[in-house]
Amino acid sequence: KRLKTEIPTGIVDITLYRDDIDTSPIKPTVGETELLFDVNDKYIILVDDVLYTGRTMRAAIDVLIDFGRPKKIEPAVLVEREEKYREIPIYAIYRGSTPKTGERDRVTVRFSEETGRDDEVILERR
Repeated sequence: KRLKTEIPTGIVDITLYRDDIDTSPIKPTVGETELLFDVNDKYIILVDDVLYTGRTMRAAIDVLIDFGRPKKIEPAVLVEREEKYREIPIYAIYRGSTPKTGERDRVTVRFSEETGRDDEVILERR
């Protein structure tokens, strides 16, 4: 069924919410959070490319909560790495794939808008 309502979207920048910001040797580049709607009492689907340790998703949830009190936040990811790598108990409600990976393996998602080619998920075994 098609909705006749436009669903608002936004972008959250987690740079200042990362728990490793003080220990990283690289100076972070702060982006912009664009939430042009009120998050209070809303159902939010929080989308990320890869769920690994859970720390990025936790930081994004913190950003949202600083903007208000959503009724519910549901994580959605294109790739959810195995639960054994989770450092924070966050799990995707919606997921594209769950590949078996080693702890040192790297998963990268590239979108056609960035590369001009087809969307791709790259798994580098290390």
